[in-house]
Amino acid sequence: MKYYLSLLLMFFALASGAKPKHSYIRIKTSKGECIVMLYNQTPKHRDNFLKGKPYYNGLKFHRVIKDFMIQGGDPDSKTAAPSQVLGSGDLGYLIDAEFRDSLFHKKGVLAAARDNNPSKASSASQFYLVQGKKFTDEELDKTRMNRMNGRLIPDSQRAIYKTLGGTPHLDGNYTVYGEIVQGLDMLDTIASVVTSASNRPSDDISMEVSILTKSETRKLEKRRPGLKNNPL
Repeated sequence: MKYYLSLLLMFFALASGAKPKHSYIRIKTSKGECIVMLYNQTPKHRDNFLKGKPYYNGLKFHRVIKDFMIQGGDPDSKTAAPSQVLGSGDLGYLIDAEFRDSLFHKKGVLAAARDNNPSKASSASQFYLVQGKKFTDEELDKTRMNRMNGRLIPDSQRAIYKTLGGTPHLDGNYTVYGEIVQGLDMLDTIASVVTSASNRPSDDISMEVSILTKSETRKLEKRRPGLKNNPL
């Protein structure tokens, strides 16, 4: 009996200590907070973000465009003067693009900003969260022909662009590597703030970024059973 009890206790110990399948980050701001699941299909971007987590604390969302996206991660934003134009700061290296047909710019995704480099490699620090807008079939067709070089939009993605919304013209040009799984209202709140002519919020919005612990991850996935088996 003691033998079986010991095995049972060992099993529960191993199960509780098992590494979660996904990594999650929490982004806290004065406008609320959200939890983002980082995709395993984009390991270079996932690992780079996790490695640089402490770096983000105190940085600002420096570019906000309603019905499009909110952008942050510029290292110059931490100590920027109120009138300073931001967006050109970087960490001195790029992340190889990780385009996946299954990952697209629906509302709530996390994606990497970049400059106009020919390989479409990503900034090591700057990212954006997509707000976008809802599209009709006609609008999607026009976007596909006028802004996507005729690139086809799969029916499954088309349905999401019509019901949830997003920014389809960015697909295949910027790496998508995560999505908000809790706290989507933070995105909408920030996207609605007053901004300057350079799209910088009139009142600074700083961020604090942390990685969810194993315990926090288990609680989240218990509330949202679909997350644990998400193939992305």
